[in-house]
Amino acid sequence: MSKDIMEAVKLDITLLKKAYLLMLTAKNMADTYEENKAVCSRYVHSTSRGHEAIQLAAAFQLQPYDYASPYYRDDSLLLGIGLQPYELMLQLMAKADDPFSGGRTYYGHPSLRRAGFPTIPHQSSATGMQVIPATGMAHGIAYLEGQGLLKGEEKPVVLCSMGDGAVTEGEVAEAFQMAVLKELPIVYLVQDNDWGISATGKEMRAMDAYEYVAGFKGLERLRVDGSDFAEAYEGMRVAFDYARQVRKPVLVHARCPLLGHHTSGVRREWYRGDNLKQHAQEDPIPKLRQALLDAAITPDEIAQLEQEAIQTVTNDFQRARQAPGPDPATFDTHMFAPTPVTEEKGERSPAGAEKIIMVDAALHAVDDILRTYPEALFYGQDVGGELGGVFREAALLAKKHGDARVFNTPIQEAYIIGSTAGMSAVGAKAIVEIQFADYVWPGMNQLVEELSKSCYLSNGQFPVQTLIRVPIGAYGGGGPYHSGSIESTLLNIRGIKVVFPSNAADMKGLMKAAFLDPNPVIMLEHKGIYWSRVPGTEDAKTIEPDENYILPLGKANIVQQASDEQVSKGNSMALITYGIGVYWAKTASKQFPGSIEIVDLRTLNPLDYETVKAAVERHGKALVLTEEPLLNSFAESLAGRLSRDCFQKLDAPVYTLGAESLPAIPLNVDLEKMMLPNARKVATAIEELLNY
Repeated sequence: MSKDIMEAVKLDITLLKKAYLLMLTAKNMADTYEENKAVCSRYVHSTSRGHEAIQLAAAFQLQPYDYASPYYRDDSLLLGIGLQPYELMLQLMAKADDPFSGGRTYYGHPSLRRAGFPTIPHQSSATGMQVIPATGMAHGIAYLEGQGLLKGEEKPVVLCSMGDGAVTEGEVAEAFQMAVLKELPIVYLVQDNDWGISATGKEMRAMDAYEYVAGFKGLERLRVDGSDFAEAYEGMRVAFDYARQVRKPVLVHARCPLLGHHTSGVRREWYRGDNLKQHAQEDPIPKLRQALLDAAITPDEIAQLEQEAIQTVTNDFQRARQAPGPDPATFDTHMFAPTPVTEEKGERSPAGAEKIIMVDAALHAVDDILRTYPEALFYGQDVGGELGGVFREAALLAKKHGDARVFNTPIQEAYIIGSTAGMSAVGAKAIVEIQFADYVWPGMNQLVEELSKSCYLSNGQFPVQTLIRVPIGAYGGGGPYHSGSIESTLLNIRGIKVVFPSNAADMKGLMKAAFLDPNPVIMLEHKGIYWSRVPGTEDAKTIEPDENYILPLGKANIVQQASDEQVSKGNSMALITYGIGVYWAKTASKQFPGSIEIVDLRTLNPLDYETVKAAVERHGKALVLTEEPLLNSFAESLAGRLSRDCFQKLDAPVYTLGAESLPAIPLNVDLEKMMLPNARKVATAIEELLNY
């Protein structure tokens, strides 16, 4: 560290004393947790012991208009922005008044939306997964800034804090790539203590983070001694000034000792040996104490700070222990934020309007959204530029609305999905596309860990508003990587909504509702009915609704009713389906005039179960039809539920029909036909059920 840097920081004695007090506070908190481990280790936690200097240096740069994505051992950082030990302890012991999650998530996992503090959206345990949402925040800030939508003259910056082990994650590379590609205002802080849990740096990586990011051209980088507050502060000041003024990304690599346990569940004495003594020599607290003495702070003043920290922690710990736990009756609140769209509005079939195919209905809906909501943007692979999507589902949108609003991304499904959590946190409203359903798997980590849990684990503070478009399904020779159906997997992820329209009018109305919903919504768009070219799918082409048409999620549609005559004879049944299944059902039902009531689910979550149940009870017989492989599917689950709830009204078992349970759809069209349902197979199932 240069003499100039030292002198510049030493001038601010108040800052040094504040840092020392907070370091001692963090240390006393860690010590208190250890001394009371019978109470404190009921729930796993980690502390910042050894990392205090760099965390406080970073915290002191954050402004109330900034955003932060902390690391799971960043309790010193949280103290540095002004949170009280008592608040952190409420989370430690999972108390009702835990301000971050109401007792739902781990210590050191904040969710904070409070005046005078930087915004901290919900995130997972920060072992790499948080870097994409954090970069999405910076991406959203850059977008809003470029569109003139940010209020005031402040220049927000995102701080993304992580451990050195996280940098080896592939998702981190995706985030770094986008940060430099889009020139985003973000500071990546890597706290390198050379340990994972029990694995050391030499076991886990070929190079440290500073060396690694040299390959990302445009990502500035610097090293600091993370145990020296003066050097750490100056390094973070430089990094924040760069991101705030130049509006480009920067990475700070900070070497730190690890003085505490990895977590309370993995104790240091099990594996550290002499290494712990070596790390203790770099303890930031004695270093800062000496700096205070060198700055003519008397031992008595230092002792007073030490006593203040002890007293604060002691008092706060006792208060936190006595605080009430959450009301068990609230365990299921905040799975979703309330949606403003609860009624069908607008003209579904306006006079004089022409018929439209589904792919154009989706295109027009997104066009309307972009024109109406300047905070909306649309991105994904090949949706921008001249092509406008491999199905032309985004044709001309980039030309109409500009390359800043409609643009191509790299092949990065994790970034495409995960960045929307960050976008939502800063007020940008992202519509994104995964090119094929079979490509969604690299993005599942983000969908599960970041998007789906955010509203629930932040106690309702941070629902993630995002609309994810996913072309899905087989359409004749698409083969194993372009034909799959994935709805059952998605429906096993709690906290997301899944929509599956079967015609153009529904597509347009549901797309609008999905965009306005404050929760993550996945719109599954069947490629086989995009253009109504497949024989039997002509009804997917409908009159185009007007621009104001909105169709609420969670409302099934009875697209075909059985006749009273056949119902009275006991010769009727309910056929429950969605997507292209509607058209297999319609075609097959022609062989059984008046006997088949067809229920189009339209939304798979939330499910309009009351409409489905009523249809089954009305007829006493039911078939649930899907394109998915049937074994362990959503269709089987729904059938099982109906069998239980409608048992007294059933005249036959609830039947199911779907694809054969194979790992992929074969390329050859004849093999594909053997695997998938079709109208003929549906007719066979109907006949068997009616004759049961």
